[in-house]
Amino acid sequence: MENKSHAFAAGAFVLVLLALMTALAVWLTRDTTEQRVFEISSPEGVTGLQPQAAVRYKGVLVGRVIEIALDPVQRGNVLLRIAVNETAPITQSTFAALGFQGVTGLAFIQLDDKEEGSAALVAQGDAVPRIPMRPSMVSRLSEQGGNLLTQLEQASIRMNSLLATDNQKQLMGAIGNLSQAAANISALTQRAGAVLGAEGAPDAVNLPRMVQQADVTLKSMQSTAERLSTSAEAVRNSADEFRRTNRRLNEPGGTLDKIAQSTEALATTSRQVQSQLLPRLNRTVEDTGRTVRQVGRAAETLGDNPQSVLWGRSSTAPGPGERGFVAPPAAATAP
Repeated sequence: MENKSHAFAAGAFVLVLLALMTALAVWLTRDTTEQRVFEISSPEGVTGLQPQAAVRYKGVLVGRVIEIALDPVQRGNVLLRIAVNETAPITQSTFAALGFQGVTGLAFIQLDDKEEGSAALVAQGDAVPRIPMRPSMVSRLSEQGGNLLTQLEQASIRMNSLLATDNQKQLMGAIGNLSQAAANISALTQRAGAVLGAEGAPDAVNLPRMVQQADVTLKSMQSTAERLSTSAEAVRNSADEFRRTNRRLNEPGGTLDKIAQSTEALATTSRQVQSQLLPRLNRTVEDTGRTVRQVGRAAETLGDNPQSVLWGRSSTAPGPGERGFVAPPAAATAP
């Protein structure tokens, strides 16, 4: 009976000791800083993210992930609830992204802010303020992975077509032509060095003579340039004289102005001639034509009947159907 009481006392002592140690550990590890709660709605998966995962602001630990669940407001999104220290500068331009710790695959929430001076993010009523979620680097690489693979496949196809047998032959031929051209250039360089360095040889280049000829050529070019300068001065003087003449012609009362006035006077005279003299000339021509026609008819009548000058114009015999017409007698027919 005494052994059982000792065992019971020992067990109670151990339990009390464990409870005291647990309370001490909780008291030592308690977080006394004030924290704010924010929500993050992510349209992407959060694989590797666990509750109590770290929340970092530009790499600095500022909080923990409290809860991970499905978003009841935006269907298909993942709702993350985080607790952030009061000292973290969370503004309306702050955004979140999913980060990964090395090769362990453990994820954390990375907060960042690209705009300075933005207003602080505060709750509106009872709703918890939300921080927008942006795709992480891994997500962007996953989205572009298919395009990258397609481009790599196309590049490999083009590389294979470029390294085909016919193209390899053409490439080797081009390399051979380049090698031949390099050899020709080297031989030409050696030939030029030999020609320039030869003394007394038939193909040697007489450098002093070449310099003398170049000097003569330069002097000739200088004299030509002087003559061209003189000609340019004469052309400039002619251009000045032409400008002065043109100014005299175009100034008020000048030659062009007088020609314009003479042309206007000539046009006025022409209009007067057309409006006054030409109608009179037309009437005179018509009267003359009428008189000529009358004289012609008189001459024709005098030629047909000259005695009409003495006896006057005879009356014309009546024709068939007129009064006084007498039919001529019928001609006698032969027996």
